[in-house]
Amino acid sequence: MKFDVRYASHPDDSKHYDTEELRKKYLIEQLFAADDILLTYSHQDRIIAGGAMPVKKTLSLGTFKELATAYFLERREMGIINIGGDGVITLDGKKYDIGFKEGIYIGMGTKEIEFSSNDPSAPAKFYINSCPAHKTYPTVKIVKPVEGKEPPEGTRYCVQRHLGSEKTINKRTINQFIIGDVCESCQLAMGMTELAEGSAWNTLPSHTHERRMEVYMYFEVPSDQAVIHLMGTPQETRHIIMHNEQAVISPSWSIHSGVGTYNYTFIWGMCGENQTYDDMDNIATQDLK
Repeated sequence: MKFDVRYASHPDDSKHYDTEELRKKYLIEQLFAADDILLTYSHQDRIIAGGAMPVKKTLSLGTFKELATAYFLERREMGIINIGGDGVITLDGKKYDIGFKEGIYIGMGTKEIEFSSNDPSAPAKFYINSCPAHKTYPTVKIVKPVEGKEPPEGTRYCVQRHLGSEKTINKRTINQFIIGDVCESCQLAMGMTELAEGSAWNTLPSHTHERRMEVYMYFEVPSDQAVIHLMGTPQETRHIIMHNEQAVISPSWSIHSGVGTYNYTFIWGMCGENQTYDDMDNIATQDLK
């Protein structure tokens, strides 16, 4: 297991970073490695982002010195979305089948967390977000809705919002997995946004939310394509070129928009003062610099 630590930064410092320093501070370049768990701990609201990719082994998530706890979720909660093949997450002995683009919220106090794949030739890729918690809420499996059908017992449908248009090349579906209308959490909010074919922009108009930080994880990006992730203050923007299955840390003072050379999907995870999805400070596009 790998546990990388990133410290918080001030916007006045960040505007002086060159490309190498921006990538070092904010980009999580590798999220998945065969039969391993790779995690990055950010001091931005103490979120942890990373991935577990079981292939031939069952992977167990232990704790780390930096957490100073007896087990990983002793004082934390967790959200997971699988972007790979079918797999199983076992929580204190209870098994949850998690397929492609299915997710789960795991409440504080869960002691044993194990990851496995159904087929080593198509391993699961469990993308993880975790943040501090103060109360235990029920563990819930979350999937995308199927029209005309009720969710299976013990499972909930995510909330879908359809935004943007072909004209503005930002037609997209926002799948809200961990949010108040779906399940309770202490501060973690998490979801997945899918861009329609021919669309390139996400999160327009650009915005900040001083109340919450955010991590974006881009996937379904073809190997010969890229996403240009915009960050920085509205009057001092910067960019990071990103490729498939990479994540970027977005401080609360930073905008977070992206444009791809091809349509793509991204997972967003937030934590901070509140969980109000629409609590954001929009920046008019003509005001960006």
